[in-house]
Amino acid sequence: MSAFPASLPAPRTPDAMDAPALRWGVLGTGWIAERYVRSVQHHTRQRFTAVASRDAARAKDFADRHHISNSYGSYEELTSAADVDVVYVATEHTAHFDCARTALEAGKHTLVEKPLALNAVQAAQIAQLAADRGLFCAEALWTFFLPRFDVVRQILDAGVLGDIRTVLAEFGEHFSAGHRILRPDLAGGPLLDLGTYPLSLATWILGTPVEVLASAQPHPAGVNGQTSALLRYADGNQGVVHTTLFSDTPTTATIAGTHATLSLPGPFHQPGDIVLTLAGSGRQLTYTEPHIAHDALHYEAAEAARCIVAGRLQSPLRPLEESVTTLRVMDEIRRQCGIAFPGETDQDLRTAAASG
Repeated sequence: MSAFPASLPAPRTPDAMDAPALRWGVLGTGWIAERYVRSVQHHTRQRFTAVASRDAARAKDFADRHHISNSYGSYEELTSAADVDVVYVATEHTAHFDCARTALEAGKHTLVEKPLALNAVQAAQIAQLAADRGLFCAEALWTFFLPRFDVVRQILDAGVLGDIRTVLAEFGEHFSAGHRILRPDLAGGPLLDLGTYPLSLATWILGTPVEVLASAQPHPAGVNGQTSALLRYADGNQGVVHTTLFSDTPTTATIAGTHATLSLPGPFHQPGDIVLTLAGSGRQLTYTEPHIAHDALHYEAAEAARCIVAGRLQSPLRPLEESVTTLRVMDEIRRQCGIAFPGETDQDLRTAAASG
């Protein structure tokens, strides 16, 4: 265990503008694609050379607005383009698996918007395909690429918290009728969108639990409305996660150890503050950074570019094994709560939850 520090460390995150420039193609033209392209164009030297949608007119409109030279009406056209080095998958969740597979089979390095796939079996297949083809692949779970989380990583690595006993994390947001998160055919509900964040934090810190106890409440739209889960570990440590689309919540996270507690004020998954509190004393240290929200999406693009040019097939900041682990635990939560996504059966969930 390390002594309580005199100050918190500075992030070691390299300047995104220094990342080697690659040629990117974007699959999908929705909300996250808009913000990703805008952030990457503003903060890096990466080049977007192509965008694809199943609607050619929509792809052309996106390309025109973001000054992208080529647009396509099919994903296969883009992934076969010679002027694309790496593909960013920004489609709806139900298409992530097929799009990632299409890109990798075409020989393209691939960054897949979270979640990597609908379940752990699909995610493991993506990871294996990338390894077999010798291509870079990562889940674009932007949280783990932020400077804020590099500071968290340094605090954890230094052992400042002592023995970590508890991780608490939650994410709730209200959604109005008509939003895609309320559509069963698009794997709606909070788990893949919101729940990925608290669950990935808990499994990153504590690993794979030996037992999961989950409870869920349905939404009138026909999707899951909210879910809570207790993750129990062999040493008795616990993770408690919650996600809801019924209401806005503080969206905070706490990592509690025997010597100190690390708090992430909401929204914990975005750029923001860190508060480190010494146990039993109230003594605190605070790290702060600009709350720029999704304008920070460029960090994951810069990391992908650095890894690709260096010949790395994965990012140490979010290895594919961790993405698979998060989905495996989510699969067990869904199995217990009877939450299936399009094309899945109960046996699929049992297989996915037990995989690995």
